[in-house]
Amino acid sequence: MSVHALQKHSISKKEISVLPLKHYTGSIHLIDSDAKMRAAARSLGREKVLGFDTETRPAFKKGESYPPSLIQLAAADGVYIFQIRRINSHKALAGILADRNVLKAGIGVSEDIKKLNDILPFEPSGFIGLAGLAARAGIKNAGIRGLAALLFGFRISKQTQCSRWDAPALTRAQIVYAATDAWICREIYFALFEKKG
Repeated sequence: MSVHALQKHSISKKEISVLPLKHYTGSIHLIDSDAKMRAAARSLGREKVLGFDTETRPAFKKGESYPPSLIQLAAADGVYIFQIRRINSHKALAGILADRNVLKAGIGVSEDIKKLNDILPFEPSGFIGLAGLAARAGIKNAGIRGLAALLFGFRISKQTQCSRWDAPALTRAQIVYAATDAWICREIYFALFEKKG
């Protein structure tokens, strides 16, 4: 669905809640070693556009905070989920994040970049904030859930959002949730540009 085909430019939480649920059903690559990371970086380096997201263990006490646990990058052939703490050398991954020829589209990218730079230094390049693109298209919803609902007519679950993303072994629900967020960012990018890639 193109942005110009939209009847509305905003959607309420109530309207979203009645939409059908959808999640990513394609190929998911869990990257938990240096060897897997290098192979993934080679594949991702050939992409033109990646969906980008991170997951961080939630903090519930004042002054408590955690570094990002996962980086998710959605490509044409699947979603790559990097377990940051399971990887010793992040050089190849940092290369993708610094590559201006590989667009990385996500929500709240500046905050994610700032937090990632504390644990994985890189010079960010090629990042695109979807909220800004949506605003330029006249869309009032800036969040991932609202944009998915407005552009595609389905809702994505946020049920697993507050879970232990730093756990050594992720649950199937966590993996699907993390993959869905990156995948939908890539889809939103193409919808906002009225083209499929």
